[in-house]
Amino acid sequence: MPCSPAARRVTQPDGTELAGSGPSGEEAHFRALERLYASAPINRLFPSRLSIPAAGEARIAFDVAPAYFHAAGATHGTLYFKMLDDAAFYAANSLVSDRFLLTTAFNLLFTKPLKAGPIVAEGRWLSGKRRVYVAEARLVDAQGEEVGRGTGTFMRSAVPLASLPGYVLPRETEA
Repeated sequence: MPCSPAARRVTQPDGTELAGSGPSGEEAHFRALERLYASAPINRLFPSRLSIPAAGEARIAFDVAPAYFHAAGATHGTLYFKMLDDAAFYAANSLVSDRFLLTTAFNLLFTKPLKAGPIVAEGRWLSGKRRVYVAEARLVDAQGEEVGRGTGTFMRSAVPLASLPGYVLPRETEA
């Protein structure tokens, strides 16, 4: 009997055995990635919320504040990059349940100055399922207009997702 390929082996998120009727499998992985994102110290500087609605997709909602503006009164490119990279990254990592991915390259296109207000970064996996993943993301303002887009390549790291403190399922409340 042949062995299953290594690419099919996955590490379940910590706490799976205690989740009871909570999410399992792919859904548990998505929720664990959302918690991992929320636990990242950088997101204290850039308050935002990640949601992963399906494999290969990610959305990050956030509000642009004047604190992120450059001297000419529009959002600094740092915020464009951070949100586009994160949305593309999590779209790709939603397909990998055992390892943390790393950004190896990211191309960015600024299409419109970004003013204060709500914005959404939408990430989408494009290709790759083994070593290198390609994903794109776009920033959409409150009027539904695209204000920036980017495409990145991401590769599997040696870091198991299950080893990261933020990548866990909520434990049932103890009586």
